[in-house]
Amino acid sequence: MDLRFGDSKPTDEERAAVDALLGPPESAWEAPAGEWVDRSDADLRWARGGRAARDRRDQLLPGLHAINDRVGWISEGALAYLCRRLTVPPAEAYGVATFYSMFSMRPRPSAVLHVCTDLACAGASGGLPDVPGVHVEESPCLGMCERAPAALLVRAGASASATPLAPFRGLAPDPAPRSPEGLEHAEAGQAVPQLGSPDLVLLRRIGTVDPASLDDYRAHGGYAALRRAFALGPAGVIREVTDAGLVGRGGAAFPTGRKWQATAAQPDGPHYLVCNADESEPGTFKDRVVMEGDPYALVESMTIAAYATGAHHGYLYLRGEYPTALARMSHAIEQARARGLLGDDILGQGFSFDIEIRRGAGAYICGEETALFQSIEGYRGEPRSKPPFPVEKGLFGKPTAANNVETLVNVLPILTLGAPAYAAVGTGRSTGPKLFCVSGAVERPGVYELPFGATLGDLLALAGTPNPLRAILLGGAAGGFVRPDELDIPLTFEGTREAGTTLGSGVVMTFDDTLPLPRILLRIAQFFREESCGQCVPCRVGTVRQQEALERIAAREGIAADDDIALLREVGRTMRDASICGLGQTAWNAIESAIDRLGAYAS
Repeated sequence: MDLRFGDSKPTDEERAAVDALLGPPESAWEAPAGEWVDRSDADLRWARGGRAARDRRDQLLPGLHAINDRVGWISEGALAYLCRRLTVPPAEAYGVATFYSMFSMRPRPSAVLHVCTDLACAGASGGLPDVPGVHVEESPCLGMCERAPAALLVRAGASASATPLAPFRGLAPDPAPRSPEGLEHAEAGQAVPQLGSPDLVLLRRIGTVDPASLDDYRAHGGYAALRRAFALGPAGVIREVTDAGLVGRGGAAFPTGRKWQATAAQPDGPHYLVCNADESEPGTFKDRVVMEGDPYALVESMTIAAYATGAHHGYLYLRGEYPTALARMSHAIEQARARGLLGDDILGQGFSFDIEIRRGAGAYICGEETALFQSIEGYRGEPRSKPPFPVEKGLFGKPTAANNVETLVNVLPILTLGAPAYAAVGTGRSTGPKLFCVSGAVERPGVYELPFGATLGDLLALAGTPNPLRAILLGGAAGGFVRPDELDIPLTFEGTREAGTTLGSGVVMTFDDTLPLPRILLRIAQFFREESCGQCVPCRVGTVRQQEALERIAAREGIAADDDIALLREVGRTMRDASICGLGQTAWNAIESAIDRLGAYAS
C-alpha cells in the first residue's frame, strides 16, 4: 500500500515549522529523513481513517498555521510530513487545509495583502491597491469596520507577522516600522468613541488601562470578581448569573446560567470551556476591541466560567484575522500563568484551569459552536446535528460550555455589582449593558455601550448620521434591514423581534444613497455563497441560486423581476426550514427584509 502523498518531500524550512510546534520526532516512524515504511495494520490504521494510539489530530490546525506562517503556503510535501507526525490521513488533512481561506495550497509571494471588500469597506474603498511584490486578495469583513477601508498584510518567514492596515489607501511597498510585537491597530479612542464616559461598564478600562500590564488591570478592579466567585462556590456563581438574567450576546440569546448549570450537572468528565472569539459576521468587531483593549478581563471571566462549570481546560478560538488580539491575549495568558492566576491551585483555592489559544483560519461557519468544535478537533468546520447538545456532548465528545467574548466579560460586573444591581440595568427580559458595532455612513463609527432598552435613534445620535439615510442593517448579513423612519425600535431582543427584525450580535450598519441597494444585496448573497460549508443541500444549492437570481434581476425592475423574486422567496423559505445550521437558516433574512421593508426592486 502506497501511503505517500505523491512523491513530494518537505523542505528543511517546512520540517522546521512543524517540529517547532510538535517538538522533534520521537521515533523512526516519525524520523524526518525516513521514507514511508510498511508497518503492522495496527500502526497504519490512520491511513484508512482510524485512530492511532496517540491521537494528536487536534494539532492539525495549529500545524497548518505553522507551515503557512513560515513558508507562506502549504506544499504537498509539507502536508505529508505534518500528516505523518500527527498520524492523520493525508486526504482528510487536504480537505481541512482547503476548507480555510487563509491557507494556500499553491505557491504565492511571502507577502499577502488581504483587502476587505465587504459592506462597510465597499463604500469607502477605491478598489484593490497595486503593491509591487505583494500578492493582493479580496477578503470578506476583517473586523476593522470602524476604520474602513481595511486591509491585513501578512508576511511569511521565520519571524512571520500580520499587520492590520486601515485605511489602506496609499499603502507603500515597505510599510512603516511597527511596534515591538510587529503589530499596530486603531487607537482606543477611535475604536471606542465613548472613551472616558463614566457610564461605561464593559468598556471602562479600554484606553485607560495598559492592556499589557496585569498590575494595572488589578489596580483597576481586576480579579475582584474571581475572588468573589471563589467565595460563592460554583453553584453560587451560577445562581448569580441566572438571577442577573444574562443571555448570550452572540445572537441566540440563550440563558447563560442555564447553559452553565446543564454543563456542570453532566457526570461524564472532563468538562471543557470554549470561548468563541471567531466573530466573522460582517460589521462585527466588538470582541476584537475587548480583547485588544482589556485582555485580562477575558482571562478572568473564562476562569470564572470554568470554575462554575467544572472545566479545567479552556480553549480560546480566536479569529485568524486578529493578529493584535492574538498577541495581547497570548501575553495576558502567559502573565496570568506566571503569576498563579492560571494553572494549578489558582489563588490558593485548589482549583486548576488553563487556557489554550486556537487560531481560526478564515471560515465564517466556525462561528457556529459545533463547527468550531470540529475545527479544534482537526476536522473540517462543518456543523453537527443537534441533539446531542454541546452541554452533553461537545468538544471531544465531552460536556462543553461555549460562550462568546461579550457574554463572558458580562460575568465580571455581575459578580462585582451583584445580580440585583446588574438586572436593574436594561429591561425586564434584556438585562445589563450591550455592545453595538456601528459602521457605514456615520460620523463616528466604533463600538458603543448602551443599556438594553435604548432606541436605535439613541445609538445613531451618538454615532452621528448624515441625511438622508437609505437603510439600516441590524444584526449583520444574517440580520435584517429597517427604514430610516423606524429609529424608535428598542434595542432589545424582544423589541427588535416585535419590530420584525433581529438584534443579532449587535451590528448596526447604515447606508446612504452612495452605495446602491442592489449592490449591497448582491454582496450579502455572495458572502453566504462563499461561506457555506456545503454540507447540506438546502444551503449549498440555495445560496448559489439566491446569488444567481439577484444577479439576473439587478438590472431589471417591476414585472420583469417578479419571477426571480418569487424564486428567491421559495429558495429562502427552503433554506430557512431545512438547513442544518444558522448560516443557511438566516442567509435569506436580509434580502427578504430589503424586498419587503425597503421595496427593493419594486416598480
